[in-house]
Amino acid sequence: MNWLSGSYEHVHFYMFSTSHIVVLVLLLLMILSLFIYRKKLADKNTRIGEWTAAFFLLGMEIAYHSWMIGTDLWTVNRSLPLELCSIATFLTIFLLITGNKLLYEILLFIGLLGASQALITPYLYFDFPHFRFFHFFFTHLLIFCTPLYFTWVKGYRPSFLSVVKTMIFLNVLASMIFVINKLTNGNYLFLRHKPETASMIDLLGPYPWYILSLEAVAFTLSIVIWLLFREKSATAVVEREFHHYF
Repeated sequence: MNWLSGSYEHVHFYMFSTSHIVVLVLLLLMILSLFIYRKKLADKNTRIGEWTAAFFLLGMEIAYHSWMIGTDLWTVNRSLPLELCSIATFLTIFLLITGNKLLYEILLFIGLLGASQALITPYLYFDFPHFRFFHFFFTHLLIFCTPLYFTWVKGYRPSFLSVVKTMIFLNVLASMIFVINKLTNGNYLFLRHKPETASMIDLLGPYPWYILSLEAVAFTLSIVIWLLFREKSATAVVEREFHHYF
């Protein structure tokens, strides 16, 4: 079968199949490698690698949209790059190119939370060796690992204010995409209904209450991520940050 074929025949993806388990093992190896070799990587000039990863992601996105157009799968109500992980893809690209701290602060939370959910419960129809399989998993692996790389290798750290910035970003984004969903009859960010395949959202109640539940979960888990990755002295400066900014 042609790897760019639009047919579902013989390549339907099943959660926790062999190919899925292999990807999860690869994710674990990537995380361990970044952590174990973080000091060696920090001593090297990694700009070529960062730019390579950025342009690889950009190339995958261009190839993905070209594939959808070529197979008549591209539609305005489901193919615009407005899903959280699509947005995280572009944040990852710009972070790898610019090293911008604000991009890191937002990507640390939405990258780890969004990509982990996507990697564990993929919203995917095509299995290995289809192009879409490679696009989906390579993209999400890089989204997940890039903020870890900037934390462990580049020395970036979140503050409590980073959580606040992320929640503001998500709420502004959701408001804009709510309007776009109305105009396109789309379901970007799953603001109109839950995904058709099994996901963690199934545990968060019916529409529209699961949206509020998602916000509470996102805030709670962002706090957990901040506690895990903050500077050792961050606890002592939380109150000072609040007084400074609020």
